[in-house]
This record gives sequence, C-alpha cells and structure tokens, in this order.
Amino acid sequence: MKVFVTGASGFIGSHVTRALTNAGHDVLALVTPSASLWRINDVLHKLEIVRGTLQDLHAIQDELLSWQPQACIHLAWYAEPGKYLNSNENLVSLQGSLDLLQLLAKNGCGQFIGAGTCAEYEITHDRLQETGITKPETLYAAAKLSFQVLGEKIAEQTGLLFTWGRIFYLYGKQEDLRRIIPSAILSIQNGRPFSASPGEQIRDYLYVTDVANAFLTMLEQRAAGIYNICSSEAVSIRFILDLIGNLTGRPELLIHGALPYRNWEPMFICGDNSKLSKLGWEPKISLETGLKETILCLQNESINP
Repeated sequence: MKVFVTGASGFIGSHVTRALTNAGHDVLALVTPSASLWRINDVLHKLEIVRGTLQDLHAIQDELLSWQPQACIHLAWYAEPGKYLNSNENLVSLQGSLDLLQLLAKNGCGQFIGAGTCAEYEITHDRLQETGITKPETLYAAAKLSFQVLGEKIAEQTGLLFTWGRIFYLYGKQEDLRRIIPSAILSIQNGRPFSASPGEQIRDYLYVTDVANAFLTMLEQRAAGIYNICSSEAVSIRFILDLIGNLTGRPELLIHGALPYRNWEPMFICGDNSKLSKLGWEPKISLETGLKETILCLQNESINP
C-alpha cells in the first residue's frame, strides 16, 4: 500500500515508518525542512522524502497528489516537552491537520489515521474505554479531540475511512531526552542523583515499537473509529523508576519525594486495549525488556555520539 506519513522523523513517526517499510508498504515521508533524519537513517533507502510543513501545504501539494497515497498516517503535531500542553501552536497544528485531511479526502485517499491522546478523556479511577466521556483539560487535548470530531464528520461526507488512535504513555529508543524515562536513565548513567515525586501516580506505559505496530494493524485491518493504544497495565511511576535504578545498578541515586506532585496531575490513568486487541494486535515488549532496550540505546549513544 502507498502510505503518506507526516511527522516521519519524530519519535513515534520514525518507528511507524520503519514498521511500514518492514511490512512491505511504500512510504512517502513528510519531514520539516530543518528536521534531522537520524532516527530513520537505517530505512532512508526504502523511503521517498518530501520536505515541508502542513502550514505550507500548497508547497508540497503537487508532489503529494502526484504520488497518489492510498492512506495517510498523520503524526505531525506540535509537541515540545514542557511547552506543548497549552501552547497556541496546537491551533496551528489543528488547522494544518484539517487542511491535509480535506485535501486527501478530495483526491482519492482511502484511509486517514490520526494520532490522538488519552488526555481527551475525562479522567476517572476506572480504566478508560473508547466509549468513555471526553473532557480535555489542556489546549493540546482539546485540539486533538476537535480534530477527531471534525475528522469523522469530514470522512462521513467524503467516503474516507477515518481512524483515531488514542495514545497513552509511551517510551523507548530515540525518545526526547527531556522526558522522564530517558532523563532518569541519563542522570543515573552519569552518576547524578535523580529527583522525583513520591511516585504514586499510576500510569499505562507502552513501548514505542508496540505503538508503531498498533498503527500498522489499524492500517492493514482497515479499522475505522477510535482505538486506545495502550498496554492496559497499571504501574506506578515509582515502580518504573525503581526498575530503572535496579537495571542500571544504581538505585541509590533515585531520590523519591524530592519533588512535589504537580497540581494538575491525575493520580490514575490506565486504558482498556481490548478493542485494538480484537484486530489481532497485542503488546510484545514487556516493561522490563523495553527499559533494558532503552538503557542500552542511551549507553550506545553516549559512547558513539
């Protein structure tokens, strides 16, 4: 299948791109003009690359439409750690996404798969299901939910198959080093104490290659509607950090309780992945195995920067 992938050089996008090429699909990868391709160096020979942004869609429109994508996996969105949750850049990403969807819908693309977030849901102490109430608390989550609602309506009017994958918490090789798991690993590897909250927050973490395979499954199964992309395993942040400490051999460098909980932070987020599992998908990488892979990757990067 001919698949157009936006955000192809990013953390999730690089793994999705790799999964697609390994499965034999043809990929046209959209990357920004300034983006580095280091995450996809190993599969560059299997890809076609187009440089551009969704905010300047007319500049890539001719090349995109002449390629005639049969499907699109849309992952490009503003997501700078520490800034993205309430940034007005989310509105820019929303508009660019709508422009892309409408362009593809009018020009024969058969399926559009978008990346949502578990933060679209109203957070409760129960496992989150696709039929659950939505109540986004940030501009990021509200913009994502807005695109899902509008996307479904546009798809209904144009005959496009619309799929929405709500991603929970993820981690793995090539993640932004400012996020908690790589940040903790690097701190400990460098012999520095890592300050953390008490760590009683319950989260649902999934290794990034399992996330990528979820998008591949939704594509190949021509799934429509909303799907949770999660492990369905509830683990505490403290458990994850302690596992990192034990795997690196320096658990004494973890300082639990040194930081307070953030005011907006929910204490329980876990999803139900049974709908996605019915498509034939299942997580293949355990938390311990995934953390070992992530630690090894960061060690190799420090040795061979």
